[in-house]
Amino acid sequence: MKPAPFSYVRPATAEEAVGHLAAAARAGREARVLAGGQSLLPLLNQRLVRPDLLVDLGRVPGLAGVRADGSGVWIGALTPHAAVERSTDRALHRDLPVLPEAAALIGRLPVRIRGTVGGSLAHADPCAEWCLLAVLLDAELTLLGPDGTRVVGAAAFLRGRHLTALRPGEILTGLRFPAAEPAAALVEYGVQPGRLPEAAAAAALTLCADGRIAAARIAVAGPAEVPFRAPHAEAMLLGARPGAEAFTAAAARAVGAGRGELSALAGALLRRALAESADRARVLAPVRRPAPVPAAAGAAPQAEAVAA
Repeated sequence: MKPAPFSYVRPATAEEAVGHLAAAARAGREARVLAGGQSLLPLLNQRLVRPDLLVDLGRVPGLAGVRADGSGVWIGALTPHAAVERSTDRALHRDLPVLPEAAALIGRLPVRIRGTVGGSLAHADPCAEWCLLAVLLDAELTLLGPDGTRVVGAAAFLRGRHLTALRPGEILTGLRFPAAEPAAALVEYGVQPGRLPEAAAAAALTLCADGRIAAARIAVAGPAEVPFRAPHAEAMLLGARPGAEAFTAAAARAVGAGRGELSALAGALLRRALAESADRARVLAPVRRPAPVPAAAGAAPQAEAVAA
């Protein structure tokens, strides 16, 4: 099957792209943005989407690249997955090595060469690696529209399965990961290699000088319509010794309210992600500060609220 007929434009600037999208919205016409095309083109060919206008960002300058500095890591929306995977930026590999590691997990090589970071985020599949890491690491997404530029946090940007905070006429220009998390780890499971995973989990731990957990981030993908953080599970880990007991309790708290088999799978993946992050944190310089007060002994783990 081939796509339904549509108009096609290839703007030379981001502002021109926004102009085309805004004009289409005012006219009541459906417009779609083409980045790498790895998500959109199959939908077009199956006629699952039938836009009146396709706006190709391929010629727009300044929307691709990876920059790491003291304020975090910036990735342009048109940056191919393979460019992150193969980046030789030392600051990137020092501060957030999980980013090139996760990029290497995406699809097969042709998909990583053509597919883009921004395209994955705008497609907003609940199990996409970039969506999960954006939530875990509090990424800030920059959107350009008719009214100018605005910055939206990842949790606010991802509103549901294939649903985002992008307004009519807006495009995603890039995202910034503001904090270094050198021990972050992502673990996923998929039935078929090269396809999106069924579930995934990511964690980032920091250890105190005495080996206890000083800070924890947890994010889970699969049981809900969007990847989600688990703040109560994160709080349970503070002051605890890294190990199976602490990780099992935290995983039960994080995913216990989700749907059946996917929750069980996500819980197992989260335990692995926590263990991997702890191993990485042990080889890093520990944080020289007092250990947080551990959670009360014997407290029964309760499930996090999972987004519907």
